Amino acid sequence: MSSDSAKASKRTRGSAVAPPARKKRSGWRHVRRGFVLIVLLLVLVPAGMFAYGYYKAEVPHPVDLRNNQIATIYAADESSVLARVAPPEGNRTNVTLDQVPDHVRDAVLAAEDRSFYQNPGFSVRGFMRAARDNIRGDEDAGGGSTITQQFVKSTVVGPERSIERKWRELVLSARMAREWSKDDVLTAYLNTIYFGRGAYGIATAAQVYFGKPLADLSVAEAAVLAAVINRPSSLDFQTSTDPLQARWRYVLDGMVEMNVLTPSERSSIEFPEVIPIEQVPDPNEARGPEGLIRAQVLRELERIGVRQEDLDTRGVQIITTIDPKTQEAAVNAARGVLDGEPADLRTAVVSIDPRSGAVKGYYGGEQGQGYDYAQAPLQTGSSFKVFALVAALTQGIPLSATYDSSPVTIGNLQISNVGGESCGRCNIAEALKRSLNTSYYRLTLSMSNGAQKVADAAHAAGIPEEIPNLPGKSLSQDGGPPETGIVLGQYQVRPIDMASSYATLGASGVFHEPHFVQKVIAADGEVLYERQPSEGEQRIEKPVADNATQAMMPIAAYSRGNSLAGGRPSAAKTGTTQLGNTGMNKDAWMVGYTPSLSTAVWVGTEQAQALTDRWGASVYGSTLPSRIWKQTMDSALDGTPVESFPWPAPIGGQAGVPVYTPPAAPQAVTRSPGPAPAPPPQVELPPLPQIPQLREVEIFPGIRIPLPG
Repeated sequence: MSSDSAKASKRTRGSAVAPPARKKRSGWRHVRRGFVLIVLLLVLVPAGMFAYGYYKAEVPHPVDLRNNQIATIYAADESSVLARVAPPEGNRTNVTLDQVPDHVRDAVLAAEDRSFYQNPGFSVRGFMRAARDNIRGDEDAGGGSTITQQFVKSTVVGPERSIERKWRELVLSARMAREWSKDDVLTAYLNTIYFGRGAYGIATAAQVYFGKPLADLSVAEAAVLAAVINRPSSLDFQTSTDPLQARWRYVLDGMVEMNVLTPSERSSIEFPEVIPIEQVPDPNEARGPEGLIRAQVLRELERIGVRQEDLDTRGVQIITTIDPKTQEAAVNAARGVLDGEPADLRTAVVSIDPRSGAVKGYYGGEQGQGYDYAQAPLQTGSSFKVFALVAALTQGIPLSATYDSSPVTIGNLQISNVGGESCGRCNIAEALKRSLNTSYYRLTLSMSNGAQKVADAAHAAGIPEEIPNLPGKSLSQDGGPPETGIVLGQYQVRPIDMASSYATLGASGVFHEPHFVQKVIAADGEVLYERQPSEGEQRIEKPVADNATQAMMPIAAYSRGNSLAGGRPSAAKTGTTQLGNTGMNKDAWMVGYTPSLSTAVWVGTEQAQALTDRWGASVYGSTLPSRIWKQTMDSALDGTPVESFPWPAPIGGQAGVPVYTPPAAPQAVTRSPGPAPAPPPQVELPPLPQIPQLREVEIFPGIRIPLPG
């Protein structure tokens, strides 16, 4: 073989070997490229997406974060709790971190995030595990989150189970960990999380599980609360005793691991006693008489413009006008007097400060979410005669004006006095004391358009022209002019209206709007509302109001000796409404005041039935209602200065109550024998005036009165 052939043979052999080497190098190149691509997909792309999401994410500032929480209603002393208001998912009371004991914080960290103060706010391992579980469809997906992630989940991204949601949680947690301090995150978390039993936040959980303030929790109790965070809807001592105790032990062991609890301390801790579920109070369940105050407060807050959002989210303290002493006096008097009486009797007691309109005591019934009798439109009986007196005094008719007290007969209408009471012809002050229907009916008829003047006087004093649950205009006959029966308490008003209108008289004719709310303060100290002092409105002339007061002063003592203790001056009036023509009564009232307190008391039944006491006797205003009124006033005013009413300026030449002289008894005449006296001369008398035909209207079953004119 020639040298050229050999070279050609070598080139041929060389060319045959070279291609496989290039294929091997190309294969490794593809592997490397694939590896780089995987790295890009698994590291760089997620990192880029994370960076972009981190940059675009918006995290609220801690001070801007609000959650639903309880609003608390306090008495005027700003410490006595009357009721609470919890919005949806708002059974919570926010606290600051310094209000959370160290061992409570440690228990929560041991349960949920032992590296909380060291980690960056998120757990990649937890994220990967959650992603895997979501792909598998695992029902328990989403575990392993840090406290920061749990907070973001509950307040920002929501509980949806998806990789996208988990990714947003991771990004926002990372940014929150950079922008918030760890203490801020922990505080927000402790105030936000759900602990079961309807309790949100650590402070409320302490109450519903152990019935004590957060500051009083033991280590064992703190560990229970930390344990239930994991599964708040199922880990309860009564329903899941063993799983809860296992989780509780896990928390205590974690506290040992964190060096916040020694092994010897751990070994001595026993599982604490937990309040039974059935004994956990509903924050919106308004029990007892104060529940009705809660309803009135909420209505007033809406009326004065306190925003529902602020009420729900700002942990507000609502300071009411309720005086604890007066409230206790009203409740005790209502319960005490009716104790042992027929079970169907109901009562309402409302006390108002005449100088401000502030409601000091309020009792509308025992059921906090039941019917409120203090707001019930009811017939007032003779307690309404006071407004006829005010109307007369406004017209210049003095207390010394006299009216016949004999029965009134107009057509088929007959009006008489209870028990046939009569004073002959006496002044209107005496007639008011004796509650003479006939005298005050004649007084109303004697005034031009007298029925309307009585209504006007009552409206001026404080009876609203529109009363809730009462159609049309109040104190009117189907929206038109009132009938004369108004003077006898024909029309319906509420106990709170009677207390308010009498309070106007007690303030010498100055009206103050009755109200319950004095101040509303947010948890951060901002005052959302504060009622400003008011001089009121002079609705009734001072001489008129003060003379009416003087006429009412003897009545409490006259009504079976119910004058106030220590000779304290008061002005009052009883009232009773008959039950048709049964001879029984259905409503009984006592309304009266001092310069500093006006109280209205009503006694009746739910279905307007006949009122009888434990002995079967009819109930009048001078019986049970007067006893409740006296006990309320005496207890509420005990220890306060004894005040006198101002002496009135004269009206029609008369100031105050004129001296009443009973009519002289007829004297026997002895005649000496002799001729009979001559007959008197015959005088032709003018014909009697014709009584116009009057339209009769039935005011009570069996009792009809005419419409004048």
